[in-house]
Amino acid sequence: MVTGRRTAGLVALILLGLGGFVAFGVGEAERDPGALDALPAGYDSTRAVELQEQLPARDASTAVVLWTSGEGDGLSRAQVGELASVLDGVRDELDLQQGPPPQPSEDSTAAVGVVTLPGGSATDNADRVEELRSLLRADAPDGVDVAVTGPAAVQADLAAVFQGADVDLLLATAGVVTLLLLITYRSPILWIVPLAVVGVADRLAASASTHTLALAGIPWDESTVGILSVLVFGAGTDYALLLISRYRDELRVTDDRFAAMAHALRRTAEAVLSSATTVVLGLLTLLLSVVPSTRGLGLACAVGVVVAAAFALVVLPAALVVFGRWVFWPRVPRVGQTPLVESRTLWGRVGSVVARRPVLLLVSSAVVLTALATGVVRIDSGLGTADQFLDRPESIAAAERLADSFPAGSTDPVQVLTEDDPGAVRRALAPLDVVQSTRVTAREAGLSRVDVVLTVPPGSDEAERAVGEIRSSLAGLADTFVGGTDAEAVDERAAAGRDRAVILPLIAGLVLLALGLLLRSLVAPVLLVLTVLATYVAALGASWWLFVSVLGFDALDVGVPLLAFLFLVALGVDYNIFLVTRAAEEAREHGARRGMLRALGATGGVITSAGVLLAAVFAVLGVLPLVVLAQLGVVICVGVLLDTLLVRTVVVPALGVVLGDRFWWPRRPGSAPNLDKLAKSTSSV
Repeated sequence: MVTGRRTAGLVALILLGLGGFVAFGVGEAERDPGALDALPAGYDSTRAVELQEQLPARDASTAVVLWTSGEGDGLSRAQVGELASVLDGVRDELDLQQGPPPQPSEDSTAAVGVVTLPGGSATDNADRVEELRSLLRADAPDGVDVAVTGPAAVQADLAAVFQGADVDLLLATAGVVTLLLLITYRSPILWIVPLAVVGVADRLAASASTHTLALAGIPWDESTVGILSVLVFGAGTDYALLLISRYRDELRVTDDRFAAMAHALRRTAEAVLSSATTVVLGLLTLLLSVVPSTRGLGLACAVGVVVAAAFALVVLPAALVVFGRWVFWPRVPRVGQTPLVESRTLWGRVGSVVARRPVLLLVSSAVVLTALATGVVRIDSGLGTADQFLDRPESIAAAERLADSFPAGSTDPVQVLTEDDPGAVRRALAPLDVVQSTRVTAREAGLSRVDVVLTVPPGSDEAERAVGEIRSSLAGLADTFVGGTDAEAVDERAAAGRDRAVILPLIAGLVLLALGLLLRSLVAPVLLVLTVLATYVAALGASWWLFVSVLGFDALDVGVPLLAFLFLVALGVDYNIFLVTRAAEEAREHGARRGMLRALGATGGVITSAGVLLAAVFAVLGVLPLVVLAQLGVVICVGVLLDTLLVRTVVVPALGVVLGDRFWWPRRPGSAPNLDKLAKSTSSV
């Protein structure tokens, strides 16, 4: 006993120490974001950005300065002259290249100036924009307001969203997990052990995943590590809840806590390994995306889930058995207490209701899911630049004000990169009503850039249609590509559709295959996948009603459906795996129908706790003031709650009761798959 305790303690300390050393000693890999990271490979706007790299000003970024009369009387000729001196002085102070003087609007209500910023990292660019804003405000004439917009300012405001965001997101996630663990265990001590283990796993996963991405040459962006942390905390804590619940149950029938942990681990490892394998395979399908940063997210999260599962199956058991039963205080499990599967719990009573009226509950559940899913047919997708922020930053507000006094597309023109005659480009676009003006802005070795100012606001549906008109007009010119923000939005939408068509069926197929191998059944995997797909559609529809009615969103980001599908299908099937593996175990002695109900009673509490925790953790993505992450968090939160409280609680057990032995066809329910041999290699630690 002493030797076993010392071994377990040594293993726990070594693994925690090693994980901590790698996580905090080595740290995350660092990289500067590239211009192509979030652009779909092979698309027109992406080729335009690639060609842009060949021009002399390839690293330059444009900021647009907007001056307006604070008193509403318009800008006088003298004030415009003073603004020219201010702008030249700021350029000199920041060591920027000189440019044209400010240009007043026709109604004299505003003036605009263009500042070219040198290239550099996103952080450097954000610092320059903030310094530019500070100097312009300090030198602005009395009665004149100044703001900075344009591509450089938008990128700076976007970068500001992520300043310190990783720490805020980590603290918020850890806080939510701590609160829910305290509520779940009702112990002032127990929650510390899984939180410490998962916390180290999270930091190790961040380090391991970013270094893996660096070695593989796959880019990642600021949101990658944030989503990774949410996933590791959510999945890792779910695995911990499952293990601790089974361990506490074993302590009620086994005096030796080491033997209790060994048995609990053998039974838990089947579900955790199956779940983690399914999630990892699903995440790796993102490597087929045409968007580099999406590929990076998939690989990073796959590494994170592997780390989370390893810590749950190796580090956590060793850490738990170091302590005695007192770690569960005040609800200390004692030998002779009724095991959870035998006790009369809320979920046991739910099982009794399911047993009495399974068909009625199936029909009622189908009606609820169908009603929620109706929102899917109303979804509008595609966020403009102004729609990406939960809070409207200066660059967006200034762009909207600028459009009141100048041509709508002045702040963000369409960019045409051509190796043909730039004059031919301008002539081809001259007849288009949506084109305000064209200007050749750069030339180098036969390559030219033509900036096209539109008459419609950038980021609007009209601007995206204008991109289509421009591309059609230039179709006859060789090596000519249309880029810029609106063109990138058009291509992003097309790429998202391509990714959904390729990746969604593959994820569903992999989950179906994994469940088939786990359960050695044909009927059960098909039914489980269908329930998860129904949950996804219902969650997307319900979230859309929530976005429109409560949160005020006008559109869904084009990337949300794919990522939500991935996380909901891969993670949602986890709870079904937790339930049906226990049902298969119980079916050996109690038969298919009774085994399913006993499994619901035994796992109901822990799976519900895990689902609520995972939903809350993903909702924490709303900490970051980006619409895409808030939308992703809401969809996953709604989906996980539906899966946990309705599908896994009512639908799957009702299907098991209605079908009985046929649920497990073609194998007999008494021949449940046994992965004890696989689990023993883990529990031997």
